[in-house]
Amino acid sequence: MNGKHFRKRIDQIWLDLNKAIDQINRSDNSIISRAEEILMETDSAIKQLKDLLRQYEFADWSEEIWFFKMTKPKFIAVYIYYSNVLSVEASKPFADPEVLKEYYENERGGLLHFYHEHKEFINYYRRKSTYLDKKYFVRFKFDFKLKLSPELYSYNEEFSTSHDHLVSQIIANDMLEQFLSSKINSGDYVGKDVEIPKQIEWTAPKVALTELLYALHLTKCFNGGHSDLAEIFRWAESSMNINLGNYHKTLAELRLRKTDRSKFLSLLQQNFNQYLDALDE
Repeated sequence: MNGKHFRKRIDQIWLDLNKAIDQINRSDNSIISRAEEILMETDSAIKQLKDLLRQYEFADWSEEIWFFKMTKPKFIAVYIYYSNVLSVEASKPFADPEVLKEYYENERGGLLHFYHEHKEFINYYRRKSTYLDKKYFVRFKFDFKLKLSPELYSYNEEFSTSHDHLVSQIIANDMLEQFLSSKINSGDYVGKDVEIPKQIEWTAPKVALTELLYALHLTKCFNGGHSDLAEIFRWAESSMNINLGNYHKTLAELRLRKTDRSKFLSLLQQNFNQYLDALDE
């Protein structure tokens, strides 16, 4: 198996996982049931990834670093995130909104310990530094002078490096921070004396909104790129009181356009440029 085929197989596993997550999250099941289903799907995807790695030998250090710094962590992060969501939602008290708000705030506060405990590595990762990548993201290179995870002894050394799991935790915790913040800031905790803004409705064609949401998702405009497609579409449908239907099918229809497949995005660019030109006159 060559490198191109290896990456193509990984991309397909990731695509299949995200499609499964989209489908599960669009169901009417409770968040606990959905999280459990997603965990099973993610576990299956990780096993596929592990089996694939057994069949492949990295060409050089840079390819191995790419896998353990960029690829594997995003799979593991999904598992960690939904494990945390399941734990939070299954343990929450049956209480009034103010008590629930305090519960979610305490859960969010618990993330601070992780950020403080690993602040040096988090700083390294967020700055996209690379000078220690050979120590952090190459197998069998554990430097015990570095700060290592206490669970490291139980890791599969063929499928782990000293710090790839920390990357997964960073991504998962960022996602969990957004989840908990959305719970804390939800309408359940808004006082009755707060003015509710007028409902904004989408009046352009639905296909235009689908085109826009895909573009924003691919440009990583939501939650630092950590929001999945289903979350974005559910947010848009809820916020604008609209049903976008099967957006995967809509994307397939956009691909069949003979000219200007991103027609709505082109229109946005044209109108905005015309507006700027008018201001210059």
